[in-house]
Amino acid sequence: MREPRAIPTRPRDEPIAPARPPRAFETGIAEESPDVFEASSTELANADVAPAPKRRGGFWRGLALWTGGTLISLGLGLAAERLVRDLFAAYEWLGWFGLAVLAVFVVALAVLILRELVGLARLRTLDRLRDRAAAALVADDLDAAQKLHAELQQIYAERADLARAREGLAADAETILDGAELVKTAERALMAPLDLRARALTAASARRVALVTAIAPRAVIDLAFVVFESFRLARNIADLYGARPGLFGFIRLIGAILAHLAVTGGLVLTDGVVEQLIGQGVAAKLSARLGEGVLNGLMTVRVGIAAIKVVRPLPHATQKSPVVADFVPELVKLAGTQK
Repeated sequence: MREPRAIPTRPRDEPIAPARPPRAFETGIAEESPDVFEASSTELANADVAPAPKRRGGFWRGLALWTGGTLISLGLGLAAERLVRDLFAAYEWLGWFGLAVLAVFVVALAVLILRELVGLARLRTLDRLRDRAAAALVADDLDAAQKLHAELQQIYAERADLARAREGLAADAETILDGAELVKTAERALMAPLDLRARALTAASARRVALVTAIAPRAVIDLAFVVFESFRLARNIADLYGARPGLFGFIRLIGAILAHLAVTGGLVLTDGVVEQLIGQGVAAKLSARLGEGVLNGLMTVRVGIAAIKVVRPLPHATQKSPVVADFVPELVKLAGTQK
């Protein structure tokens, strides 16, 4: 048997080719391409869904309001001047008395106008604080969060019920180096006790509306009390969170609440909604008046929730946002006791 031996596949005189070096790209040629998905998501987040329509007639509307107000002011001034002149013509002491009363009226009117302007500015401040807090949460901006914390301390500086919360928040803010965490800590310290009181105010108003609706003999009384209680609830919640609006500020607040209710959708007063929120068995046992009372109470709850979201200076990041279903068991229990 022959021994195995290797047989070459090419002639011995053929030169061996040198090994090829590995290929590499030059660093100057390579360029980092942007992430298409990240860029598109950022553009979509920053872009508006639809361009805001241009408001026309703003100049003429402002001009009409200014000229109309000027004419009314001139007319009132001439009427007051004529009244004081007639008082002086009748009796001199009566003219001086009328002039003093007019001066006191002007001072009181100026103070009222100043308070209205301060109330409107405070509402705008709370709106801006909420927007800035939401932006600081998303961007995790420590500087913005610290400025927000300072403004919150200034707004609630005169609140004795939040003194301990302010002290604890000030101590924690010195050690927090995260912007989003500072905003969340401020919400837990300052907003949590106010949220509890706002829920209590809303529940109490809803109970009163349900009881009055159940025992009132006329539908007009029900409607009047619902409107009155809704206005009072909105005013109490605004005062609770530090808005303290005046007359025109309160009108603006009511407009914002109605706009919020329109955006979030209204609660349709039908038996299907009652059975969906309360339950089939309980809704079938309630009488017609008690069912109307529960529905009116739920509408009052909607007003309270809208007021909380309008005047609350911080968004709901750590605290649960109130919903209508949170108040349903208490209203059902109240209706059951009144049946």
